[in-house]
Amino acid sequence: MEYQVTEPVLFNKDLGRPLTVKPNTFPQTNADGQPVLPLTTEQKYIFDARGWLMIPNVLSADDIEEMQEFCERLRHNRESIPAPERSTYGGPLQRLMDHPVVVGFANEFLASSYLSSEECYGFRMEMSFSAFRSASDEPPTAFSPHNGNAMWRMPGDCHEYHCLPGKAFAGLTRVIWELNEVKAGDGGTLFITGSHKSAFTAPESAYQNDSSLWDTYSCPAGSVIVFTEATTHSGQPWTNPDRDRIAIFNAYNAIDRRWTKSRPHSDYLASMPAKRQSLFRDAYVKGNLTGRPFEM
Repeated sequence: MEYQVTEPVLFNKDLGRPLTVKPNTFPQTNADGQPVLPLTTEQKYIFDARGWLMIPNVLSADDIEEMQEFCERLRHNRESIPAPERSTYGGPLQRLMDHPVVVGFANEFLASSYLSSEECYGFRMEMSFSAFRSASDEPPTAFSPHNGNAMWRMPGDCHEYHCLPGKAFAGLTRVIWELNEVKAGDGGTLFITGSHKSAFTAPESAYQNDSSLWDTYSCPAGSVIVFTEATTHSGQPWTNPDRDRIAIFNAYNAIDRRWTKSRPHSDYLASMPAKRQSLFRDAYVKGNLTGRPFEM
């Protein structure tokens, strides 16, 4: 069945004038020249309804192998990596920062239309860290549920989610790259589906990791999970003795918001393509377009 979709009315800041968003308003390629991959209608619906989305088999086998090897060096042989790259921003993991799937998601749920161009992204990268988990970890990863209830937050709190018919804004957003297979029960990230829109305090059962409130996922290596940090979520102990968890957690935010001070080493950042560098520009609005002079 086909429907005619009416675009939502978005306001310019002045006198309620409509904000015009053209198809080419947002970058159509990433810093490596790869075409951006827009979300499908189904993916947008699932993310908005659930607060999280799993996309399987995003990375190639060669990418997975290269990134796993770099992660092993980060864990066990850091001195073999140039000092400015000794983080999850470094080496082949740099390509995850603005992977075509990430840019496609952010263009829809996070980017500013008037601070985007083909030369720079309309959103910021907040931070990056790894989750290396083993069934023998001592102590094991703690179950620690947090966040949720994001439809109205105090100013300055990036854990927010706003929506109107046809458009949504996700605020602080997390992207998990699972570099090993994860099966339900292994110990992947847990979510209370839909909690980003909850208007009520969570029940006591939310503090029990075996509650039916909690959902998780199964996915092959090279899959990506995107969730708004406004969704109630938690880590949990890794239980699979035959396979460790190797995951990269990247976070993104609106161009005018900053939750952390994390950023790549300055020398390493300067070596990146200019478009990728734009992920780390200062958090402000007026004139914040790469390659254009600031005008008051």
